[in-house]
Parts: sequence; C-alpha cells; structure tokens
Amino acid sequence: MNKKILVLIITVTISLLAFNNGNHKNDTIVSYELNSKTNEISMYWKTEEGIVIGSLKNLRELVQKEHKKLLFAINGGMYKKDKSPQGLFIQNGILKSPLDTTSADGNFYMKPNGIFYLTKDNKAIICKTEDYKNNSNINFATQSGPMLLIDGKIHKNFNEKSVNLNIRNGVGILPNDNLIFAISKKEISFYEFANFFKSKGCKNALYLDGFVSRMYNPKENWLQTDGDFGVIIAVTK
Repeated sequence: MNKKILVLIITVTISLLAFNNGNHKNDTIVSYELNSKTNEISMYWKTEEGIVIGSLKNLRELVQKEHKKLLFAINGGMYKKDKSPQGLFIQNGILKSPLDTTSADGNFYMKPNGIFYLTKDNKAIICKTEDYKNNSNINFATQSGPMLLIDGKIHKNFNEKSVNLNIRNGVGILPNDNLIFAISKKEISFYEFANFFKSKGCKNALYLDGFVSRMYNPKENWLQTDGDFGVIIAVTK
C-alpha cells in the first residue's frame, strides 16, 4: 500500500476514535465542570422587583451589583411565553412553579423527563420526574425534558441516525460527583448530545433546552451574553 495513503487512513481512524470517545469538545461541545460542594451555584429567574432577568448579560450585571463575580451561566430549562418556568422551579427553598406530571407534545413531555436539583448542603441530583420526592432540604430545582441518560443508558426514544438536529444544552453528573454543563456549538441530534455525557461517564443527564440556549463560560472563552430566558443557572464567587 502507498505510504501516503496508509498515513491518511491512520490519521482518519485516530480522528474518528477520538470523536467517538467524546474528545470532540473543541469541534462540537463546550462544557464546564465543577464541584457543587465547593462552588456557589444558584438559579435565577426574576429580580427582587419582579422583573424577569432574561439574558446572561442582565444576570452578569445583577451579580456585579451584588458585589460578586459571574464565573459561569447557562439557561436552565424551558419556559412559557411569559418567561415563567415550565414545570418545577424552586429558588432558595421556595416553590415558585409546581411540578408538571402531565402528558403532551414537545421535548419537555418526552418521557421520562426529569429534575435537576441542589440540596441545602450543596449536593447535586438529577432524577426522573417520577422519582422526584419533594422535601424541605431542596434549595434549588428546575424541571425539563427529556432525560438524556437514565442509569447510564441513552433515552430509548433517541435515534442514532436522527436528522432532528438543533443547538442543545444540558447537565450531567460525573462519576466523581462533579457537575458537567454542556452546550453544542452547532446543531446536533439528541443521540449525539446524550452520547457526549455518556462518554464522560455520567449515569444521569438532563436536557435543558434547544436553539435558544446560551452559555457564559470565560474558562473556555465562550462568552454568549444575549438570550431571553426564564430560569438561569449560575456559578458565582
């Protein structure tokens, strides 16, 4: 075999193996990993005056007024036309929007959907909506759907050959119990997005939203500050 052709085949093979092993962040996925026990994670929706914060830019300005620094932010789930949370939302231990267990069309209702929540002792949990149990120890919670991974398995409704492509963002829990947030740089399928979390070793991961999604991630020089959201998840110091 021609030496140049052999080198080309080896190069292409290595590239494909790297992609399939999830090492494609720079091409397709931007992610942010953190320890929920040692970082200040909060969920935002409205200002104290009752005005929807909306964009990551507005959130950064709000955080600065509180004499804090915004380290990371991402939209935290689907919302209604008035920007109110779709499904469960708990903020600082206070129920702002009730759990939604109904059935309907759309990504949110692709069962199982799920809950991402943080306890008052900063433990992060992702679970199916049907497994969620409300208690006084929950500090923040947001509901969305569908689940991307359930017990290490990709959602049964996802098709590896799907042509349903979109910008997507989500959250998963790594084997070391760290959180990983991710957003796609380009339009991808549910299956590919779920496979990213699987390749990282996550057991459970939750889809947050689609084409409207934005991420503020200075660590990766990904500085989207626009948007018009409901719930926003943020890390500050």
